[in-house]
Amino acid sequence: MSEERETASGLEDGSAAPPPPLPRIVEAMLFVGGAPLTATAACEAVRGLTPALFSRLLEGLNLDYRRQGRPYRIQPRDHGYELVLRPRFRGVLERLYGATREARLAPAALEVLALVAYRQPVGKSEIDSLRGGESATALRQLVRLGLAAVQRGDADQPEALYHTTPRFLSAFHLRSLDDLPRTGDIHQL
Repeated sequence: MSEERETASGLEDGSAAPPPPLPRIVEAMLFVGGAPLTATAACEAVRGLTPALFSRLLEGLNLDYRRQGRPYRIQPRDHGYELVLRPRFRGVLERLYGATREARLAPAALEVLALVAYRQPVGKSEIDSLRGGESATALRQLVRLGLAAVQRGDADQPEALYHTTPRFLSAFHLRSLDDLPRTGDIHQL
């Protein structure tokens, strides 16, 4: 009985290792993390993978994860997909890295954050003009909390511009900026 072991270039006997099954390849791409995995990116990386097959593979992986009681699932985000912990396992993350500290924003900071979210990228002068007051302190707080980020100006646009971050989306339970309420929606509340 001979045991074959894998090496970097294939099996120990010199033969090439068979490629992993397609579901494992897609699972590995999700596991790597980074930006959400889009069907386009996955199909470009894997020969023969189509968007329809990609979608079926994701459904199959999620079904397997549920059946096996895995602590994670694949969920859509920003026109792509990511591997995330199921809600009942998020406590593990908090125990390991500490609970997320909740920060309360002053009304002025919330007002500035709303302007950044709806008008991004937006400069401080436009925010000040719309608010009728100074916004530097609120903008610094939003950047420090990771809810907004600064895009430095260039020769054509010397003023720094502000935009929201993935942390903003997470803090407000949004999948993307498209989930922000529209002004018509606000009047219906």
